[in-house]
Amino acid sequence: MRLAMYDAELALRVRRTVDELAEEFRGVFGPQTIQRCADESVARLRDARVADYVPLFVYKYTRERLLARGQANRSIPKDRPEVLFVCVHNAGRSQMAAALIANASQGGVNVRSAGSAPANEIDPATVEAMAELGIDLSEQFPKPLADEFVEAADVVVTMGCGDACPVYPGKLYRDWEVDDPAGQPLPIVRRIRDDIRRRVEALLRELGVAEGVR
Repeated sequence: MRLAMYDAELALRVRRTVDELAEEFRGVFGPQTIQRCADESVARLRDARVADYVPLFVYKYTRERLLARGQANRSIPKDRPEVLFVCVHNAGRSQMAAALIANASQGGVNVRSAGSAPANEIDPATVEAMAELGIDLSEQFPKPLADEFVEAADVVVTMGCGDACPVYPGKLYRDWEVDDPAGQPLPIVRRIRDDIRRRVEALLRELGVAEGVR
């Protein structure tokens, strides 16, 4: 998808995104590479339910893909373990896991999450259950799985997405059998959250990063 195919407002905001990211990644990626990545991001995210947020989602998703690509090809150094959580919709399980490990590691782990078939929005009960722990998911959004995320990761944790995640040598893979919170009442979502929380504690101990979730 090229800029000429966007609506005028989105085209302007994507152009600003490209300009901003070109400055941030100067010397790492050229403007054409950033433009292609932004175009792909628009194509993947345009069906987001809250259309007004699409430009912001495009900026965040494009930036994450560029960071991951740079980490994978070692043009951007990594100074901490990289963990990727993948589920089907990236609207519940993987979002909770990513938020819990980020909160617990206090910056000791860089974390991403993605979905093999991402939903349009985060599951409301998931947002509520995480808010009970003081963790705000309101600015998060379901992200499509990108090869760059897998290439950059040191640890890949899958949850119910089958073989949708590509396999690269030299990475630690884990498959967690965790129930899907989509459409479940809050008490069940809390149980799922706490199950993930225990698994995150164990993963952090395995990585030697933190003692457990606060």
